[in-house]
Amino acid sequence: MDPYRNPFAPGAGFPPPELAGRDSFLEMARISCGRAVRGKPARSLMLLGLRGVGKTVLLNEIGNIARQEGMLVSQLEAPEKNTLSTLLYPELRRVMRSLSGFEGAKHIATRGMSALRNFASIFKIDIGGVEVGVEGAEPGLADSGDLQHDLPDLFGVIGEGAKAAGKGWVLLIDEVQYLSEGDLSALIVAMHRMAQRGLPVVLVGAGLPQVAKLAGEAKSYAERLFLYPPVGALDEEAAKLAVRKPVEEEEQTIEDAALQAIVARTRGYPFFLQEWGSTSWDVAAGPMITLADVERAYPETIAGLDAGFFKVRYDRLTKAEIQFVMAMATLGDGPYPMAGIAKVMERDQSSLGPARANIISKGMIYSTDHGYLDFTVPLFAEYLRRRGE
Repeated sequence: MDPYRNPFAPGAGFPPPELAGRDSFLEMARISCGRAVRGKPARSLMLLGLRGVGKTVLLNEIGNIARQEGMLVSQLEAPEKNTLSTLLYPELRRVMRSLSGFEGAKHIATRGMSALRNFASIFKIDIGGVEVGVEGAEPGLADSGDLQHDLPDLFGVIGEGAKAAGKGWVLLIDEVQYLSEGDLSALIVAMHRMAQRGLPVVLVGAGLPQVAKLAGEAKSYAERLFLYPPVGALDEEAAKLAVRKPVEEEEQTIEDAALQAIVARTRGYPFFLQEWGSTSWDVAAGPMITLADVERAYPETIAGLDAGFFKVRYDRLTKAEIQFVMAMATLGDGPYPMAGIAKVMERDQSSLGPARANIISKGMIYSTDHGYLDFTVPLFAEYLRRRGE
């Protein structure tokens, strides 16, 4: 079949041709954004899920929805080795400048730029290697050096400006689990203040399942401040739609048995559906993708996942950490009891604490319950067993 017409998108954050089974999340975000712009209380969201379930795609689509609802949109990804203040500064500055274009918000935006100069100076933020100065700054606004005090100041100015302009502001943050405890705490405090003041500011975060626990540990009221919708594998109907509809839109077809095989072996995980759908299209003669095509594409699909999706994560682990995750994989599919992992490794549980903590911090495993762990990467245990190390 024509590779130029292959509709599937097996890449990190690539929008799938059919965003199946995600309407409830998008509607939830639409309501929050719409309420915020209309001056109504709006709950912020934290999308929680494993790797490859489409959280980044959802964030991108929520950004589009927010713009349709009349909101200014900022989007960033929290890397492992950067501070929230450094990440936020360019976006806060851009939003302040946007607000200055609205007659009713000009004065507020000017005050906000002054506060931002304070913030950049006190947190030693530099742009292009040049540290931002304090010329024209307003003393006493976002200049304490404590992010939990200064971030609410900045968010508050943006919220006031957005309200005066008849707009709202939504902040989209991916990979929330990589924020430090102090940064996450400051972010929660800022959003709590926005809720208390009734300002049109909404946060939509996305991260691994442990984010709910991290947020609760940072600030106990975080569980009431956010909604935590779990983003998981697609159900059978949605998974079939995600594969069948793009094929049919290219005026081709897929055999029912072929579709069933893809859905069953991928367990409905969106990234794997896209990967196998793509390779099946490429090997098929057409105009129908048959079960034989799907079976022929399977080894290539697995090889591609092993060399890319799985290996990239595996290569981040040290030898000691590899021994830990291999022990998990030998126990079958998770969740995995720490006692069982320790038994396989012939070690005391207490001695495994550092390795466990390091692997969690790398976003490879998470605690599902007290004394139990699981992989953040779907089907990772199968990959480890294929390696057989």
